[in-house]
Amino acid sequence: MSGAPQQGMRSAFRRWRAARPFWGGLLLALGGAEILLSVRASLKVILHVGMQGLAGYLLPTLMLVLGLLIIFSPAQRLFYSITGVMLSLGTWVTSNLGGFFVGLMLGVAGSCMAFGWLPDQEPRRSRRQRRREAREAKAAHPVPPGPEPA
Repeated sequence: MSGAPQQGMRSAFRRWRAARPFWGGLLLALGGAEILLSVRASLKVILHVGMQGLAGYLLPTLMLVLGLLIIFSPAQRLFYSITGVMLSLGTWVTSNLGGFFVGLMLGVAGSCMAFGWLPDQEPRRSRRQRRREAREAKAAHPVPPGPEPA
């Protein structure tokens, strides 16, 4: 009985998710969260590299915010994703080697996915495929023979 509304909600979420660079934004946000957690690790685990002050918390927080902005405001995804890559690379110096490489890689991969995401459009066709389709269209609708020019 409760399966039908749940199925409707699931399909609505899928449609919403397909209209935006969801996975790229999610990976960027997860990368920022992972770096924030690694900054808060115990002193035995933390590698103190570079500036450990405000930048160690600011960059991953901004990565988390940019990931959410990519998800909820996909029209601005190019700016957010470029900024996300730069912030992710900046965490190499400021936040324990980018959260021990994991957060850094999640942030860069998510930003690249968001940058490369395109809204729904026709799939690209190769030149060979376009020629083949033109030949098939020509064969399906042959030109009727007309009077020969004199």
